[in-house]
Amino acid sequence: MIPRDLITGFLLLLETFIGLMGNLLLLILYMYIFLIQPRMKKPVDMIFTHLMLVNVLSIVFRLIPDVMASFAVRLPFHDVACKAVLYAYSVTRGLSICTTSLLSLFQAMTIRSNHSKWAWLKSKLESYIFPSLLFIWIINTFIYFPMVQNIKGQINFTVVASRYSQIYCQSSQVRYHSTMSIVTSLMIRDILFVLLMMWSSLYLVSVLFRHNRRTRHVHSFSVSLHASSEKKATHSILLLVGFFIFFYCSNTFVTFYLFYRPKNSPLLDMITRVLSSAYPIICPYVLMNNRKIISKFIFSLSNSECIFSTRGCYG
Repeated sequence: MIPRDLITGFLLLLETFIGLMGNLLLLILYMYIFLIQPRMKKPVDMIFTHLMLVNVLSIVFRLIPDVMASFAVRLPFHDVACKAVLYAYSVTRGLSICTTSLLSLFQAMTIRSNHSKWAWLKSKLESYIFPSLLFIWIINTFIYFPMVQNIKGQINFTVVASRYSQIYCQSSQVRYHSTMSIVTSLMIRDILFVLLMMWSSLYLVSVLFRHNRRTRHVHSFSVSLHASSEKKATHSILLLVGFFIFFYCSNTFVTFYLFYRPKNSPLLDMITRVLSSAYPIICPYVLMNNRKIISKFIFSLSNSECIFSTRGCYG
C-alpha cells in the first residue's frame, strides 16, 4: 500500500464517520418525535427524515467500499453483490436529487399557501408527501435496472487509484442504443428535478426579499415570531439547495472530464470521490445550524420527564 492510498483511506474514513454521525443523529431525533412525540411533528419532518435515511444509505454504499479499496482490503465482489451495491448507491443518489427538489418545492408551496388565495392548499399538502416520496422511489428503482445488467464483479482484485466501480466491478460491452437510453433517462430526470429545485428556490428568495421589506413596517410580536420561524426554515432549505447544486454541477463536470481524459488522474479521482459524497455529509449540519430540531427534541425530553416524574414539574 502506497502512502497516498493510506492518506486517502484515512480521509475517506473521517468523512464516513462525520457523515454517519450527523445523519444518524438527526434520523434518531426525527424518529423520536414521530414515535414518542407525534403532536410536535410537522409535515415537512417526513421529508427531512427521508433525506437523512437516503444520506445514510448513500454514505454506506459509496464511501465504505472506497475506504476498503484505499486500505487494500481484498474483497472480490461476485456479480450479485457487485450489482446490488452499485444499484443501491445509484438509487440513493437519484433519491437525494429528488428529495432535495421535493423539499424545496414543498417549502415554496407552504409559503405560497399562507396567502388567502392559496389557503385551500395548506390542508392538502401533508397528504401529498407520502405519494410524492413513493413516486420518486418508483422512478429511481426502475430507471437503473438496465444499468446493473451490464455490471459484473472482478474476481482478480488489484489496488489501483480508481473509483469503486472500477476496483471491484467492471462493465461488460453494451450496445450503443442501450447506453444512450440509460443516459437520456438519467439526464431527463436530473434536469427536471434540478430545474424544479432552482425554480422553487428562486421563488423562496423572492419571498424572503419581499418579507424583509414588509417587516420593516410591522411590529407585531406574534407575526414576527411566526415569520422568523418560517424564515429560518427557508434559509436552511435554500442553503441545502445551494450546496447540492454546487456539488452536483462540480461532480458532473469532473466526471465528464475524467470520462474523456485518455489517462487516469489520481488527484481528479480523489476530487470526484469528495464531491460525490460531500452533500450527504454536509446536509445534517446545515439543518442543525437552524437549531430548531435540537430545541424541539430537548423540549420533548423535558415534557417526557415531567410526565414520568413522580413529583411532576411543579411538585
